[in-house]
Amino acid sequence: MTNDTYPQITERAHRIERFWFPGPWVGGIAMILGPLLMSAGVLVRIRYHFFFPQQLEAYDAEPALMVAAYSLFVAGNVLMWPAVATLARLIGATRPGWAVWGGTLVTLGLFTRTFHGGIDHLAFQLVDVQGLEVATRAVSDSYTAWHLFRLPALAIVVGWVVLAIGAYRSGVLGPVRSIALGCVWVLALGTLKGTEPQSLLAVTGLCVAFVPLGVRVLRDGPRPAGRTWAWIAPAVVSVVLLAVFGLDG
Repeated sequence: MTNDTYPQITERAHRIERFWFPGPWVGGIAMILGPLLMSAGVLVRIRYHFFFPQQLEAYDAEPALMVAAYSLFVAGNVLMWPAVATLARLIGATRPGWAVWGGTLVTLGLFTRTFHGGIDHLAFQLVDVQGLEVATRAVSDSYTAWHLFRLPALAIVVGWVVLAIGAYRSGVLGPVRSIALGCVWVLALGTLKGTEPQSLLAVTGLCVAFVPLGVRVLRDGPRPAGRTWAWIAPAVVSVVLLAVFGLDG
């Protein structure tokens, strides 16, 4: 992305609509934190074999480490939806078709990854409640079971490529960072997927594509109004209270 192209895109995007969701601050922060959290999750579990029996064995041996790894990854994955929405908006200023299809396909795939995060959590709890052998057998016997979120699995593979092409054609990202974004399609999708060599390529591509763009979005976006800051403290308190009392079910 050249220095001349980006301001033209943002100017046109702001001219199309002054208000947009999720906004530059949520979108920009998500562009930075989402890839970094996913990368941290991938790196924390890197020393264990990627397939589910070894992932369950790793949890049995080091539960805190594996919970941290999977929690970081799924938290980053959830943050990727405002990041993708923000990128799609920038692309849509000049290439709306690519923005709609790329953003929609990737977002559907992000839902699938979040669903798998819930399965991973349950599998780990089976190790605690039923033991490693029973948990491994349960995951093995149900590994290919049909569920609704198997349908968008291909969407995220295709979506990253479509989004990368749109980012390049619109001028939002240059050729190198567009290729890096397209490489995210190789990130494995499924139950208890650990770190593979291509996982490192994918999260590196995610960081290369999104983190500098997130910094640029924050830097060039309008500053939050005074009443926006007034909502931050109540929002943080509410989230903390929900987290604490939510543990009781």
